[in-house]
Amino acid sequence: QSALVESGGGSVQPGGSLRLSCTRAGYNLDEYSIGWFHQAPGRGREGISCLSVKDIKTYTADSAKGRFTVYRDSAKNTVYLQMNNLTPEDTGVYYCATRRGIFKLCTLGDFGAWGQGTQVTVFS
Repeated sequence: QSALVESGGGSVQPGGSLRLSCTRAGYNLDEYSIGWFHQAPGRGREGISCLSVKDIKTYTADSAKGRFTVYRDSAKNTVYLQMNNLTPEDTGVYYCATRRGIFKLCTLGDFGAWGQGTQVTVFS
């Protein structure tokens, strides 16, 4: 089985933008809800933004509202997390995860398969 693969992380200054990508070879991501999770240094993993199958339902954490957008490109079998106006508090590892069907809550327990994560560093 192939793994979920995240990419797009990097180092930016405050106010900068990054677009993270999540894909999985051999799996049609249109059949899955996708979650993006953030793990800040020394802290647990928390849901930042989730998108359900068929894009029926979305969730964005308060800390990300107005700045982050999750969307999918079915033609590329990829789900993106567009992150704008980044702050040092956004630093950490970002993971994508999947589950079949519509997610209930954008929490760790509601998702099964996980990627290895991509590092985002926002520095002054």
